Amino acid sequence: MSGHGVDGSVVDAVLTASRTMVGVAARSLGDAAEDTTIAQYRMLVVLASRGQQRMVDLALALGVAPSTAGRMSDRLVRKQLVRRHRARADRRSVLVSVTAAGRQVVDEATTRRRVLITGILAKLPAAEQEAIAAAFASFAEAAGEIPDSLWPPVVLEAPLPGPGRPSSEQPGDGQVQAGKEGR
Repeated sequence: MSGHGVDGSVVDAVLTASRTMVGVAARSLGDAAEDTTIAQYRMLVVLASRGQQRMVDLALALGVAPSTAGRMSDRLVRKQLVRRHRARADRRSVLVSVTAAGRQVVDEATTRRRVLITGILAKLPAAEQEAIAAAFASFAEAAGEIPDSLWPPVVLEAPLPGPGRPSSEQPGDGQVQAGKEGR
C-alpha cells in the first residue's frame, strides 16, 4: 500500500495512463502547440469551463501562485487568447476571461483529442471502454473537473473601449452564443 490507503499498483496504473493522456493532450494542440504551452492551455480550459475568474481564484484552480497565473495570463493576453479587466463591483479585483480566439483553441484541441481518444478506445472491447469511461468520470469528479456538458455558453465579446465608446464597457460583456459544437 502507498500513502493514504491507495494501492501502489493503482497509482502506477493511473500514472502510466496520465502520461498517455498528457501525450494525447500535447498532440491535440496541433498548430497551437507552437505558441501555447500545456500550462497555458490548461488556463484556457479552466476559463472556458468555469467562466471568467478572479486572478486569485484562477491561480487556485490551476494550483499555482497568483504571480505565476499573472505571468501566464500576460502571455495569453499578448496572444489575444484571454482578456483581463477590473471587476465592476470591486475595482481591486482583476478578472480574466477567455476570448473567442482562446475558446477556439480549446474547441479545436478538444475535437482533435476526441479523435485521438476514439482511436485508442477502439482497440479495446466495449466492456473495457465502458469501465474506463466510468473510472475516468469518477476520477475527474474527484479532481474537481467540470464535464464539457456543464461548461458555460460561449460569450461574444464586446468591443474594447476606444474613441466613441464609453470606457465603462467591460471586455467580455456581450451576448450569449447558442450551442457548443466540437466537444
